[in-house]
Amino acid sequence: MTSEREIAVRADGRAIDCYLAVPEGATRRTRHPAVIVIHEIFGPDAHIRDVCGRFAKLGFVAAAPDLFSGDLHRLLTPANIALAMQAFASAPPDLRRDPSKMAAFAASQPPERRPILEAFGTISQPAVQDGFARDLAAVARHVRALPEVDPQRVGSVGFCFGGAMSARLATVDPELRAAVVFYGQNPPLDAVARIGAKVLGLYGAEDPGITQTVPAFADAMNAAGKSFDYHVYPGAKHAFFNDTRPNYHAASATDAWDRVVRFFGANLQA
Repeated sequence: MTSEREIAVRADGRAIDCYLAVPEGATRRTRHPAVIVIHEIFGPDAHIRDVCGRFAKLGFVAAAPDLFSGDLHRLLTPANIALAMQAFASAPPDLRRDPSKMAAFAASQPPERRPILEAFGTISQPAVQDGFARDLAAVARHVRALPEVDPQRVGSVGFCFGGAMSARLATVDPELRAAVVFYGQNPPLDAVARIGAKVLGLYGAEDPGITQTVPAFADAMNAAGKSFDYHVYPGAKHAFFNDTRPNYHAASATDAWDRVVRFFGANLQA
């Protein structure tokens, strides 16, 4: 059994909405490890809340912040995201890694698609993602202060956009113990030296725009003496873990969840 509640976290002058799933009966006397669960471009939707529930059933406090709280949340609606995905279907795979290409692509699209594509471009900018990482660090500090949480045992996991942000969080939060990246872009490689957490990466072989960049991350982590283990799933596309999306790949998702549970068990449960 688990309990759930909504909280707000102050970060950089704004409030971050955050969904919290807590193991039943958690108290100061039974402090638990915690996981920051970082959403895809779709925000902390039912799938993300389901992932939080899975963690809570395993004895973790799970917090899912909405990094788009405010204006972006109102713009990134399911209908608008669907328009963007239609546009991306014919776009080059490296588009979202290059803000200048994204801006040019948005300008070339029909007027109804431009605002959402411009929003995608905004959240892809390095300075904006740095701000999101600081927001996540504020969430992590808030979670560590919760009475149900052992502040020494906090990790993160993220998917797609959230996978990139899980890696970026590791570069700015020296207290983070473990970070999981599901098919997310690499963090800035010049920030790898600041990572203190152990990192696990999970990627799809049929997701070249992301997966082909992973060896560079692995090399940077190895050169800096950091812990990075990653696995690439044959036949799996981007977002293979999300069982509410067309690219769901059951065998890969099942194995990936097992790896995540064992990874957090080894690094957060002791």
